[in-house]
Amino acid sequence: MAKRSWRLVVAGAAGVLAMGVAAAATQLPAIGAGGLLHPFRRPVTRPAPDGCANVTLQGDGLALAGWRCPAEGRRRGAVVYLHGIADNRSSSVGIIERFRPRGFDVITYDSRANGNSGGDVCTYGFFEKRDLQHVIATLAPGPVVLMGTSLGAAVALQEAAGDERVSAIVAAETFSDLRTVATERAPFFFTPPTIARAFQLAERDGHFTVDDVSPEEAARHITAPTLLLHGTGDIDTRPDHSRRVYDALRGPKRLILVPGAHHGGSLRADVWPEIEAWIDEALRSGARSP
Repeated sequence: MAKRSWRLVVAGAAGVLAMGVAAAATQLPAIGAGGLLHPFRRPVTRPAPDGCANVTLQGDGLALAGWRCPAEGRRRGAVVYLHGIADNRSSSVGIIERFRPRGFDVITYDSRANGNSGGDVCTYGFFEKRDLQHVIATLAPGPVVLMGTSLGAAVALQEAAGDERVSAIVAAETFSDLRTVATERAPFFFTPPTIARAFQLAERDGHFTVDDVSPEEAARHITAPTLLLHGTGDIDTRPDHSRRVYDALRGPKRLILVPGAHHGGSLRADVWPEIEAWIDEALRSGARSP
């Protein structure tokens, strides 16, 4: 009797476990879609840097929380800095301190669904490029340099494809297209059908098309000088993403592979002199492809 009872307990537990595994499997696509659309939100907790003002910028149907920082001395143009995923404008402090003394207004803001900005869905450039277009429209006349890292780099490239005001782009650690990078980053237990269904749910709930999010495709239409940077040690977004974007660019271009740098680490101190010299030359020559 005891053995029979034990077998029943084991069988019951196995049944419950099987039901749990099946239920979990059916939920994985929704979990994947939710993770894609709703990155961790980090509110801004620090005050605006010296010389900067808190501003509310109008995006594409929503408000963007930002800082506007006027140039010191003779104005040369504007730098718009765009942060990475699950980050906020606080990461721009070093950019502000570096470029204001060089004669650039610096404008930075929290991307939609990030920081203190409006929106609850991240679309990796599909709507974000429209937000950036609205921000650029508020800038004073003169050269506009877009500078972004990771998500911000991808947004900058997608916006630059259709905006003649953009004079130069500095894109660090961009992805080449959303479908590829999201698939590469998916957990090992996400099967191809699970990933495909997750994309479908993300498109439905985010009201966008995954395959339309492609810095690589945008690069084919960019005429402004473009500087790409990527760390050779980046295992989150592999350097091949920047290589594909570089190959697609038809205008003046340069790719800097930063030895050993991981994701988020290519804009390091020893690289900045090259970036600054490249921006100076790009603005001086005004080079654009025909």
